[in-house]
Amino acid sequence: MTIPAFLNGRLSLPAVGAPLFIVSGPELVIAQCKAGVVGSFPALNARPAPVLGEWLKRINGELAEWEAKTGKKAAPFAVNQICHTSNDRLEHDVDVCAEHMVPITITSLRAPKFVVEKMHAAGGVIWHDVINIRHAKKAAEEGVDGLILVCAGAGGHAGTLSPFALVPEVRQWFKGTILLSGSIAHGRSIFAAQALGADLAYLGTRFVATAEANAVEGYKQAIIDSEAGDIVYSNLFTGVHGNYLGPSIAAAGMDPNNLPESDKSKMNFGSGGNTEKKAWKDIWGAGQGVGQVKSAPSVAELVSELKADYDAARAETFGASSAFAVAAE
Repeated sequence: MTIPAFLNGRLSLPAVGAPLFIVSGPELVIAQCKAGVVGSFPALNARPAPVLGEWLKRINGELAEWEAKTGKKAAPFAVNQICHTSNDRLEHDVDVCAEHMVPITITSLRAPKFVVEKMHAAGGVIWHDVINIRHAKKAAEEGVDGLILVCAGAGGHAGTLSPFALVPEVRQWFKGTILLSGSIAHGRSIFAAQALGADLAYLGTRFVATAEANAVEGYKQAIIDSEAGDIVYSNLFTGVHGNYLGPSIAAAGMDPNNLPESDKSKMNFGSGGNTEKKAWKDIWGAGQGVGQVKSAPSVAELVSELKADYDAARAETFGASSAFAVAAE
């Protein structure tokens, strides 16, 4: 396993909670870290810009207090930076994260060297999300420490490649941390990600349907009520192809089965998209793993359930003494 040493002894599961636009806030991140999975949020969720520093101070402070009180170690957290020309906050947000020594930075769309250098200088690591080999190699050239392979079926901006193709190909040449994203909503799927060659599983949709998530109840219930066949893959809403809940598209007055193509040059992540009905706010992102989501428990309850299923899957394969333990390098 190629896992950063600072994760050693801090994870209850080899899992990361993906940054969810609008949905991920301090409450969700803190709960994830206390439960033993890496919590994360997009920097752009903290609005206006000065709120980002307030969030980081709160997260660091509450986790430190919890560790002092319980004697346990919380998982570290990550901040997602959208590296696109429409994000006029990027340099400001990276500076704030460096000041607060954010341990993990997740970069999306591209991995500019100034982000890598700035966060490395602050002692952090950088994981970059990719959907193909070309993007993966570009990110590796920029010096990222990990690659998040966003495969077919992942919620939000997802690729089309099978994990059975992408993970082994990347593992052939990349020596850093590999995270796998795509329809992972069960403890058995986390185990399967490791069996395939990934170091960590990357879960997004499953955490939307939790008590601490900043999602409206209709969104949570839609995930619980949906199946894989309800997921629609379209580039209409942001200019980049992504997976969305068909019922939310229909509720916005559009036909989920007959959506037009979008102009990629009009991407604007700061505004939530380029249509009247905004991605994430009105059009809800979700992955094909929705059919495995049957409730909206607390994060602590969910992670406990995921761990029980993960341990059961390992036990069936390797024997009863197979509980998870991080092996850092």
